[in-house]
Amino acid sequence: MAASTLSALQSGRLTLQGEFIHGYNYAFLAQITWQEKTLLAVYKPREGEQPLWDFPDDTLAHREVAAYLVSEALGWELVPPTVYRKDAPFGPGSLQLFIPHDPNRHYFNLSPEERQRLRPVALFDLLINNADRKGGHILFDDEDKLWLIDHGLCFHVEDKLRTVIWDFIGEPIPKALRADLKRFHALLQPSSELLAALERHLAPAEIAALKHRAATLYQEGTFPPPPPNRRAFPYPPI
Repeated sequence: MAASTLSALQSGRLTLQGEFIHGYNYAFLAQITWQEKTLLAVYKPREGEQPLWDFPDDTLAHREVAAYLVSEALGWELVPPTVYRKDAPFGPGSLQLFIPHDPNRHYFNLSPEERQRLRPVALFDLLINNADRKGGHILFDDEDKLWLIDHGLCFHVEDKLRTVIWDFIGEPIPKALRADLKRFHALLQPSSELLAALERHLAPAEIAALKHRAATLYQEGTFPPPPPNRRAFPYPPI
């Protein structure tokens, strides 16, 4: 399914359906028609990205794709299928499968039992250095599968982690997740397919920092606390 969805996103006929108005950057709902398949997707054009003082211009769409690549390489399937599409109505940008969900179900109204499912989410954000994990970026589809969206502010070389998920401070990272980190680190070797794919979307220094974070998280083996010398929570939180 993932391969056919990626093909549809990359090559299907794209028709804009409307604009998401509650956001800092431009984002559109699009209908994709490919062969006999029709699906909805979120299109974020590069030209609609507002300049930021701490992230390079025109790179947020690429970071969205990089987050998908990392999620898939880890085997966690947290990020909906995402591609970088050049032929789109407002120019090149990211195109991500739209996940139908209840917008009123988010981090801040999850039960304690539901929050126990978020360990991979917290670890994923540590790894990709997510500077904007809001509570509303955690979605649950009709089958209760957990998804993560909005990864334009990730992969900075400096520590930028800002997240609402600090539930697991000091806990050991589960063995299975640590094993995934170790395997992921090994995949970032010269001439690997993953490295080649990431090089199309991230700067060499950003990939090196990603590899370093994977090694550090594996070696230290625990969920760290928020840094004491800077704000570690996003605003707004939802």
